[in-house]
Amino acid sequence: MASVEQRRALGAFVRVQRDRLTPASVGMPPGGRRRAPGLRREEVAQLCGFSPTWYTWIEQGRDVSISPPALVRLARALRLSRAERAYLFELAGKRDPDPEAGQPEPVPQAVLACLPEIAAPAYLLDRTWTACGWNPPAERLFAGWLDQPGQRNLLRFIFLRPDARRLICDWPERARRVVAEFRAECSAHMGDPSLGGLVAELLRDSAEFAALWHQHAVLDREGGERTFNHPLDGFLRYRQVTFNLASQPELKLTMLIAAAAD
Repeated sequence: MASVEQRRALGAFVRVQRDRLTPASVGMPPGGRRRAPGLRREEVAQLCGFSPTWYTWIEQGRDVSISPPALVRLARALRLSRAERAYLFELAGKRDPDPEAGQPEPVPQAVLACLPEIAAPAYLLDRTWTACGWNPPAERLFAGWLDQPGQRNLLRFIFLRPDARRLICDWPERARRVVAEFRAECSAHMGDPSLGGLVAELLRDSAEFAALWHQHAVLDREGGERTFNHPLDGFLRYRQVTFNLASQPELKLTMLIAAAAD
């Protein structure tokens, strides 16, 4: 339940967003002379399918119950950005149910330009754990994944490519952790068709993935030691470090720092 402070903040936020819109920006006629800039409360209520009184109560910070579908309509009516929409749901104390709200944005070119400047193997994963950028050291290390044409999904590589079992030391343990980490990260976006399709494919094509997925284990994505048996470079040991982009938290930048030999 939203607190009094949250309800007041929600009302103030919605009011500011209403004030910045014009009838033309939402496809409505001007509607005569206006005493203040922005849309009228009645107009936002009409766009959302709310009663004007109920919408007014939201802006006034009253203790009204706002369902997630109602918040979806409000976010669309106010033309909220993804960050603004997430803030709206956070203030309301609700979880956003709409998969369209979470469609991935283009990867910032500045981020892609940084990858070649990183000396260690580095790659960027999207919400489906598909590589959307990497540098030459990562391409050399991940033979059978990043050096192959087509969709470079990490889960497909680990569970559907024999190369992964040869490359990744202690494959069973790494596979177990990967599935638990993936489940934890994708839980907020399971309505996304791309995620649902990926999971369905892996359940169908990999008995190992299916067994691990049905365990319902959940783990935070962690760093730590990663070891590989590379077909050209032999045994390799790294320390994995992963960062989420501040502007797009669903994008993960992973770097593998060479670990000192024992």
